[in-house]
Amino acid sequence: MKFLISLAFKNLTRYRRRTLITAGAIAIGIMMFIMVDSMLRGAEYESVRNLKWYETASARIYNSEYWEKRYQMPLDINIPDYKEKVQKLEKNGYKVTPRISFSGELILNVIDFGEDGSMSIKVTAIDPQKDSDVFHFNDTLVEGRFLKPGEDGILIGSWLAEDIGAKIGAWVTIVTRGNGGFYQSMDLEIVGILNCPNPIVNRNLLMMPISTASDYLEMEGAATEINIKLTDNANVKAETAVIKSLIGNNNLSVYSWEDLAFDFLAVLEADRGGSNMILILIFIIAAVGISNTMLMAIFERTRELGMMRTLGMSDSAIRLTFMFEAMGIGIIGSIMGVILGICINFYVVNVGFDFGFMLRDIDIGYRIQSVMRGAWNFDTAVIAFFAGIIITTIVALLPTRRALRMDIPSCLRS
Repeated sequence: MKFLISLAFKNLTRYRRRTLITAGAIAIGIMMFIMVDSMLRGAEYESVRNLKWYETASARIYNSEYWEKRYQMPLDINIPDYKEKVQKLEKNGYKVTPRISFSGELILNVIDFGEDGSMSIKVTAIDPQKDSDVFHFNDTLVEGRFLKPGEDGILIGSWLAEDIGAKIGAWVTIVTRGNGGFYQSMDLEIVGILNCPNPIVNRNLLMMPISTASDYLEMEGAATEINIKLTDNANVKAETAVIKSLIGNNNLSVYSWEDLAFDFLAVLEADRGGSNMILILIFIIAAVGISNTMLMAIFERTRELGMMRTLGMSDSAIRLTFMFEAMGIGIIGSIMGVILGICINFYVVNVGFDFGFMLRDIDIGYRIQSVMRGAWNFDTAVIAFFAGIIITTIVALLPTRRALRMDIPSCLRS
């Protein structure tokens, strides 16, 4: 066995060009595997973070009857006296903020926008003093200022502002139905433009003060939801149970961000399956390249193989020699691939690739606005390292087996 390993090592150094070419093919495959896996994991991590920061929070309290009709955003199914619940949760160490969500029609006037027009919209009424405890919109302001309590002002997402030509100081009219079913018209001034990293939010964002909305809509101290922020390492299911016990059995239900983002998680699971297929294809392409190179290398050495058999080496010993040689190439290529993958991953994680030109108008499911960054996952590097060695060793078996089927005179004449 020691002799076979020594012979395989000598063959690696004797055929340096072939060794480097084959190892290079392995290295590129492993590098691509590590990079693509990093980007997909980074997109998933950032999407979940942006989902919690700008859409769902960690958990949310609804009226129990609201859940089934949440897409209609009814105002009459609400949380009465929400301030009492908010204070109780805050006393127990939770960061919370109330909101009122309602749908309506956005009316543009010819004076501020150059033309008349309207569009269906969703409006979120927030508490300007508490909202930043749970969400991160304060960090996304690019023009104007943030909302003040009680003012007739509105914040708008930058993509929506581009689509309708909105500017700071322009006035819009929102027509909606109030809590009693009556039609209500609100004239609001655009006081700020937010560039939110979450593209779903950035396309549709309209926010106004909750006190202003409550007066217009006659909510009488009610909110449609209470959002709660938990720590990143919190057990969400356990925390929602604790929150439920704190607010009591008063026709209110607590939903985790996973409940609220069920559709997104379903899309993410489908994307994950497609991503795994991409990674498998990368390895298949690398395996085909390795197999082709090993096939050429072994057939080029058919005469040498015949000499080895003439000198009395058994087919099993020859097969082991080539397997050890292939394993050596796999080790070299895997080491090179992991090093290259880690090096390029520094750029992917810290800088990333800008896909803003595509994500502006196309929804790919991920909550990423433009730059797609990677995430470190050393388990992937370990898997890729051993997979490179195993695949290289396995794919060397077929050409070796085919060459060993030739008789010795045919091998020597090759």
